[in-house]
Amino acid sequence: MPRTRRPARTAPPPAKPLTDDDARIADRADWIAQRMDNAFRIPGTRITFGFDTILGLVPGVGDTLAVAPSLYIVKLAHDAGAPKRLLGRMGFNIGVDWVIGLIPLLGDVFDVGYKANLRNAVLLRTHLEGRPDPRLPPRPHAFSAAPAE
Repeated sequence: MPRTRRPARTAPPPAKPLTDDDARIADRADWIAQRMDNAFRIPGTRITFGFDTILGLVPGVGDTLAVAPSLYIVKLAHDAGAPKRLLGRMGFNIGVDWVIGLIPLLGDVFDVGYKANLRNAVLLRTHLEGRPDPRLPPRPHAFSAAPAE
């Protein structure tokens, strides 16, 4: 039986159009994330990896060096006015990638699959476009108190 391809996932349309500055920030984050997590593909497979994985092969310092571009994406988010909750989530993604990446061999395999930079670039673009992240529970509104009796 021939294999069929799954349809490509498409992002929902933005809730608001991006300004030129926001588009430039999102594109910059995407460019860095692609280089760090998806620059190369293993021929004959769908497996991709980037410079993050290659740097991770260097024991000890490799994963620490790979954190610098990751932190730059967080800096872009901070400069774009991202809320602390989003910055914390981005920091968590980087922390998981860094800590598990320190484990020899297992960390290198994990780096191929986790792709913290791509996750953070998507979080930043979602924030800039004003779309709610479907993976987060809705935030309570400040004025949604129960009606007075």
